[in-house]
Amino acid sequence: MSTHVSTQIHNSANGSIPPTVKPTVKRFRRNKKQLAALGFLSPLLILMMVLMATPILMVIGYSIYNNVITNPNPEVVGLANYGEILGNPKFWNAGKNTLFFTLTSVVVHMILGLTFAMLLNTEIISTKVRAVFRMILILPWLFTVAIVAILWRLMLNPNGVINYILETMGLISGQVEWLGNPAYALFALTFINIWAGYPFFMISLLAGLQGIPADLYEAAKVDGANPVQRFIHVTIPQLKPLIISLCLLDFIWTTQQFALIWMTTGGGPIDTTEVLSTFTYKLAFSRYEFSLASTSAVLILIASMIVAIFYARSQKSRD
Repeated sequence: MSTHVSTQIHNSANGSIPPTVKPTVKRFRRNKKQLAALGFLSPLLILMMVLMATPILMVIGYSIYNNVITNPNPEVVGLANYGEILGNPKFWNAGKNTLFFTLTSVVVHMILGLTFAMLLNTEIISTKVRAVFRMILILPWLFTVAIVAILWRLMLNPNGVINYILETMGLISGQVEWLGNPAYALFALTFINIWAGYPFFMISLLAGLQGIPADLYEAAKVDGANPVQRFIHVTIPQLKPLIISLCLLDFIWTTQQFALIWMTTGGGPIDTTEVLSTFTYKLAFSRYEFSLASTSAVLILIASMIVAIFYARSQKSRD
C-alpha cells in the first residue's frame, strides 16, 4: 500500500498520470467534448423542435378531433377520422394516381439520366459538342415550376405546337385535349414531370461515372469484355449505391409534388390527375375539413417515413 501511494506521489510529482486514473480522465475528457458539441448544436436543435416537431405534433393532434379550426369547441373522436379517410374511394384513387405518377417518373428519370450521363461522359464526341449537349440537356432544370407549368400548358393546348407537330407527322388527326381529356391527362402530366426532373439524375450520374477508375475498364478489356459486358459488370455495380440513393430521394420528392399538378390540371379532369397532395389540399382549403386533411397528411407522413427509413439504411450501408 505504501509502495502504491508512493508511486502515485512520484508520478504526480513528475507530471504524469497514474495508470489507474487514466480511464477516469479519458471518460471525463470524452464527456466534456460531447457536452461542448451539444452546446454548439443546441440552437439548431431548439430551432428544429420549434419549426419541425411542433407543426407535426399539431397536425397529429388535429387528426383526432372533429373539424378543428372552424369549430370553436372541437371534440376528440379518436381514430374515427382515419376510418373515414381510409374508407373514402377518392383517397384510394389519389393514392393509385400518386403511385403511377411517382413510379413512372422515377424509373424514366433514372433511364434518361443514365443515358444522357453516358452520352456526356463518352470520348466518342468532341469536348465542344459535349458542352453544347450539356447546356441543352440541363435547360429543363433551370426553369421554375411555374414556368414549366405555363410552358407545357401552352404547348399542350389543343391549338398548341405539340398538336401541330403530331398532326403534321400524321400521328394524330384533329385537336387533342392532352390535359383536359381524362384518357390522356395523367400521362401528359407524368411526361411533364419527367421532362422537368431528369437533369438531376443526369448531373448526379455523370459525376458518378467520372469517379469510376479507368483501371477497372482496362482490366475488363484485357479479360475480353465487350462494351455491354463492361456496362453490366463495371458501370452498374459502381453506380449502384448512387442509383439507389437517387431513386429513393426522387420517390420522396415526387410523392410530395403539388405545385406542378395544381398549376396544370388542378387534379382534374374528373379526378384523373388527383394525387394525395392535391386531395389533402382540397380537403383543407376547399371543403374546410381540416381534421380530415390532417389525417390524410399524417398517413402521407407515415408512408414517407417508411421510404425515408429505407434511404437512411442505404446510406448507412454505403458508409
